[in-house]
Amino acid sequence: WISLEMIRWEGWTNAMKMACILAAAFLLDALLGDPHRLPHPVCLIGRMISAGERLARKALQSEFAGGAALAVCVILISGGVPFLLLWLAERLHPWLAAGLQILFCYQILAAKSLRTESMRVFPPLARGDLPLARKYLSWIVGRDTETLDAAGVARAAVETVAENTTDGVVAPLLFMAVGGAPLGFFYKAVNTMDSMIGYHNERYERFGSFAARLDDAANYLPARLSALLMVPAALLCGYDGRNAFRIWRRDRRNHKSPNSAQTESVCAGALHIRLAGDAVYSGVLQKKPFIGDDDRPVEAEDIRRANRLMTVTALLALLLCCGVRLAFWAVWRLF
Repeated sequence: WISLEMIRWEGWTNAMKMACILAAAFLLDALLGDPHRLPHPVCLIGRMISAGERLARKALQSEFAGGAALAVCVILISGGVPFLLLWLAERLHPWLAAGLQILFCYQILAAKSLRTESMRVFPPLARGDLPLARKYLSWIVGRDTETLDAAGVARAAVETVAENTTDGVVAPLLFMAVGGAPLGFFYKAVNTMDSMIGYHNERYERFGSFAARLDDAANYLPARLSALLMVPAALLCGYDGRNAFRIWRRDRRNHKSPNSAQTESVCAGALHIRLAGDAVYSGVLQKKPFIGDDDRPVEAEDIRRANRLMTVTALLALLLCCGVRLAFWAVWRLF
């Protein structure tokens, strides 16, 4: 028989183990980032989506059914493979399983790569080399960058950092805190599918609608938690936390996506700048509402400020994910 005390002790031990795993993975990401020469699981997920799309379109006449079938298959494989590998590693030795879990969790996080890729835009923009800044920006955004002025380049880079604070850091931490690397890869599969097939255009409007809705659902709570964590992070960075909260309450719904404006509004308020607005995608102008107040022009230094805000938000998210799970089992052990 399994006693209540055994359950409490097992839960506390697992919580301690998961907290250490998340902390180690977070540290590895901060130190190493994404080594481009090594194969990355997210790239494998992307290739699986591309190959699966061709098969789904041939096998099923309904675009929506094909996209939904693809999404389900990708999710099951992306979460199932690491689950099976971790299960096999646990059978061999617990330390092997822990090491593999750290490696997987590290590969799911993207804080350093987000900072590195966005900060690539900063030096040429600061010295006035607009063509090079546009080129680097085009690597991380979906909009057309050829006609953006300096303020437009800086604004787009800041928006990318603010929005991906959820996708690249906070949401993966939350999913991994609940279900380890398998649930983390489940989230990355959903997020990668949305970035590849979740577009509102003729090719993907029907085919990618299931993936897009799934991504909205998966990010619903993480996006709001990211925004709430970003407010105290703004205070810790020396930015205007009070205005960040005010703009969040006012502009958090100023986006087609139910989630994207959550962190963008906090960032805009913290830095006293205006984000979003109309943008051109594949030569087509898309009308978008503004987020934040136009208190001052957006400048290159705001890219650095947004990354500082993202980093502190990520640290708070790590502390929250580890702390809540540990606190739950610590309190239960007392009673």
